[in-house]
Amino acid sequence: MSDTKDHTAAEDKAKVYSMNEGNSAKCPFMHGALKEAAGGGTRNRDWWPNSLNLNILRQHSELSDPMGEDFDYAKEFKKLDLQAVKQDLYDLMTDSQDWWPADYGHYGPFFIRMAWHSAGTYRVADGRGGGGSGTQRFAPLNSWPDNGNLDKARLLLWPVKKKYGKALSWADLMILAGNCALESMGFNTYGFAGGRKDVWEPEEDIYWGPETEWLGDKRYEGDRELENPLGAVQMGLIYVNP
Repeated sequence: MSDTKDHTAAEDKAKVYSMNEGNSAKCPFMHGALKEAAGGGTRNRDWWPNSLNLNILRQHSELSDPMGEDFDYAKEFKKLDLQAVKQDLYDLMTDSQDWWPADYGHYGPFFIRMAWHSAGTYRVADGRGGGGSGTQRFAPLNSWPDNGNLDKARLLLWPVKKKYGKALSWADLMILAGNCALESMGFNTYGFAGGRKDVWEPEEDIYWGPETEWLGDKRYEGDRELENPLGAVQMGLIYVNP
C-alpha cells in the first residue's frame, strides 16, 4: 500500500512539473500556458456562419444595465444646471494639459471633431447610428483609424462627467462639448437639446460591411457603387470620401 501511494505521488509530482516546465513557480496552476482567453478559440458561429444570431435579443438588457431598471435619464437630466455644465466646458477649452496639450491653447477644434465623429455614423435611411447613445466609447468605433486620439478628448471630459455623474450621459456630454467649443470661438448655435441615453456595451445588431480589414477597398468596385446600407467607402472611415 505504501509503495502504491509513493508511486502515485511521484507520478503526480512529475505531471505537475511537466505542466509548469519553463516556469519558476512549479505549482499546478497554468502560469500562462493557456494561449486563449476564456471563451476564445473557434466558436459555433465560426462553424455555422449563417445560423440565427440571438445575441441581439440580450443586448442592453435590464439585467446588465449598470444604472438599474428604474433609472430615468430624462428626469436626471432635468436636474442639471445646464449653464453650470456649459461654463465648466468653456473653462476646459483653454485649460491645456501637459499630457495632451491643446493646439494653439484651445481644445475647441478637437472637441468639434469628437462631436462630429460621434454624430457622423447617422444613417438617413432608417435613422440609426449617430450620437444618440454614446457608442463612440466602444468597439469598433473607438479604434477606427479615423477616430484616432478621440480617446484623449473623452479623457479630457472625464472630470466633467465625473462631476455630474448619471445626470449627464456621455452621449449628451460629447455633443454638448462640441456645441460649447463652437460657442467659445464665437459661433452662435441653435441651442442644445439633451436626453441622449447611453448604452453600456457594444451593439450586436450593426452590419459594418463584409471586409476583415480597416481602410480596405473590398466593399466597392470601379464606380464605387456600395451595397445598401453602407455609406462610407472604407471600414474605419467616419465620413464618405468624395
